[in-house]
Amino acid sequence: MSKLLVLLAVLGVGALLAAQPPINSQLSRHVGTLGAAFVSLSVSAAIVAVLLVASGGLPGLASIGGVPPLYLTGGLVGAANVTVALIAVRTLGAGGVVAVTVSTQLVASALLDRWGLLGLEPVALSPLRLTGFALLLAGTVLVTLR
Repeated sequence: MSKLLVLLAVLGVGALLAAQPPINSQLSRHVGTLGAAFVSLSVSAAIVAVLLVASGGLPGLASIGGVPPLYLTGGLVGAANVTVALIAVRTLGAGGVVAVTVSTQLVASALLDRWGLLGLEPVALSPLRLTGFALLLAGTVLVTLR
């Protein structure tokens, strides 16, 4: 896939992610907080299951027994993200949730890069990058002030 198509896909998903917490928050009014998280994650799992089967990737799951347990925790992270975001959107609004989430993801990912964790190649924390993080955090404070 070309870099342009990848960027367009990420931009599209980014826009959808901004809508996910308020959608799930409204769903929670009908089925409760954990019910909304369950429905959201179940729909996600069902869609990925269909895509996995349709793409012929199902046999690849046969090697899951050899995967280090740490690499099986992505679903735990997804569940925490969906549940916390649908609660936090009531207080912070969609912009606040996205601002806090994105800034935290950027800083945490830079630390993962810095130390080469989870199979990543180490990337130095330059003064320019640190300045960018400071500006991002300042912007997050401004976005979450009401």
